[in-house]
Amino acid sequence: MGRTYIVEETVGQYLSNISLQGKAFVSGLLIGQCSSQKDYVILATRTPPKEEQDESSKHSKAKLDNLDEEWATEHANQLVFAVEKSMNKKRLWNFTDEEVSERVTLHFCSSTKKIFCRTYDIHNPKSSAKPADWKYQNGLSASWLSLECTVYINIHVPLSTTSVSYTLEKNTKNGLIHWAKQIENSIYLINGQVKDEDCDLLEGQKKSSRGNTQAANHSFDVRVLTQLLLNSDHRSTATVQICSGSVNLKGAVKCRAYVHSNKPKVKDAVQAMKRDILNTVADRCEILFEDLLLNEIPEKKDSEKEFHILPHRVFVPIPGSTVMLCDYKFGDESAEEIRDHFIEMLDHMIQIEDLEIAEEINTACVSSSMNTEASLDNTDDEPPKQPIKTIVLKIQQNIGVIAAFAVAALAAGISFHYFSD
Repeated sequence: MGRTYIVEETVGQYLSNISLQGKAFVSGLLIGQCSSQKDYVILATRTPPKEEQDESSKHSKAKLDNLDEEWATEHANQLVFAVEKSMNKKRLWNFTDEEVSERVTLHFCSSTKKIFCRTYDIHNPKSSAKPADWKYQNGLSASWLSLECTVYINIHVPLSTTSVSYTLEKNTKNGLIHWAKQIENSIYLINGQVKDEDCDLLEGQKKSSRGNTQAANHSFDVRVLTQLLLNSDHRSTATVQICSGSVNLKGAVKCRAYVHSNKPKVKDAVQAMKRDILNTVADRCEILFEDLLLNEIPEKKDSEKEFHILPHRVFVPIPGSTVMLCDYKFGDESAEEIRDHFIEMLDHMIQIEDLEIAEEINTACVSSSMNTEASLDNTDDEPPKQPIKTIVLKIQQNIGVIAAFAVAALAAGISFHYFSD
């Protein structure tokens, strides 16, 4: 028996209304969440065309094999095998053995309205397609629980002189891996309590007259208690290394994650929260580094420090849902620019008043002077392998587990490929 995908009814309406505009196919994404029993889809959005493709697409007939994988990856941050491989290089976390590794492709014919749903095991490139059920449900978008927390970070990344051949971004990621281990091993308090990971997240919550737990608009406060790595299982020794500089990431990070209200476990909520924390810090670094490179900001002289404000998180609600997605903005970007970017990425109308900007003050400090840095490293860890010369941060909203899909239209029809992570 194949997997079942429970889909918000408005997604079906969106797919039916997509116009091919003379194209052979249209690609896009499905956004939702995976679980052990079912997968949930609450939003569909077509992949925006690249700027250079806008004019050429009007004069040429596209073919399915012309689907721009790189651009689709940028939009979705995940597609079946190639996208999974690409995104795995950026992650600070790994999949667990219990997680579902199947991802779906959805082909939708715009003329006949027929849907063909198949899944693939992204951990096995040789896996064959399996049939899956695609079922619509009204009001699915409102059945989500939110988790929120603020994490204070002060991450110091020394830039070893032995890793000068690496980019700043790669060096920073090596340093973030050590911090990521602390986040993974931290203790998470949900509404001030430590709960067994296999307990029902909604245990003790009020129930309606029908016996169902009142989950709509329910929010949980999460606090992260970081443990020291100095214990019998992680022996540490002080090491001294010659460095060409260092990077410091400091500030308060607003994190937000979502899980579906259908019998969620505590471990599901904690996992969603962990991944949002790790994703948002790693993404902000990537965005900042890209911005520095694109704008060719000159490096400071030796012994000088550079201070950069990391991009802020901007949240916007999915239409008709309690779930919010996020983008990132620098201080000089206007609300109109952020709104327009959301409209382009989500293909849904967004109002300026819908934007919620997280009140954060985060900075990145880059020091390029020659210095000696003393650091505590686990004996079983490898020393830093990369130096840092630039900084980029990009933060991504985590809806618990994101389910992405690609949409492709064939001839007189539209074909959607759905992938989830």
